[in-house]
Amino acid sequence: MNPLLSEFDSFVRTRTPALLRSAYLLTGDQHLAEDLVQSALARTHRSWNRLHDSGNAEAYTRKTMYHLQVSWWRRRRVAESMPGDLPEPRGGDSTRDHAQQTTIRLTLRAALAKLSAKQRAVLVLRFFEDRTEVEAAEMLGVTAGTVKSQTSKALARLRRVAPELAELYVMEGTTR
Repeated sequence: MNPLLSEFDSFVRTRTPALLRSAYLLTGDQHLAEDLVQSALARTHRSWNRLHDSGNAEAYTRKTMYHLQVSWWRRRRVAESMPGDLPEPRGGDSTRDHAQQTTIRLTLRAALAKLSAKQRAVLVLRFFEDRTEVEAAEMLGVTAGTVKSQTSKALARLRRVAPELAELYVMEGTTR
């Protein structure tokens, strides 16, 4: 097997689960997430000759994923729904009550469904992937000010539509 092809195959096998988690949070739909990751990986494959030595393959793939998602938003202005299930965390905290986990998951899912796609994207980048405002802006192709304002609007909207999320975090002892 061609060594470059073997490296790309290994990259896809090891990084796809993490890419799918991020894509799901961006799209709110498992099938759309799979399409998004597949499209981003196809573009990564076309650029693999220059990416494999630099060690930037995952960053390139994620940036491609975010750019593709932004273009899809611009083309498709349709009311969104979030069918499907949130991916289960691996390993998880076995001491947490299953009913409480389910409540949190359902509440968060419903709250995220009420955000715009752009608001979900900035929250995923800033809080799930722990990106800076500048990094998120670069990935989305917008200014840092846009990321700040969208983050502020998204958090305010989450507080309005799901105040119980704050209560759940306080109940768990989390003060975020």
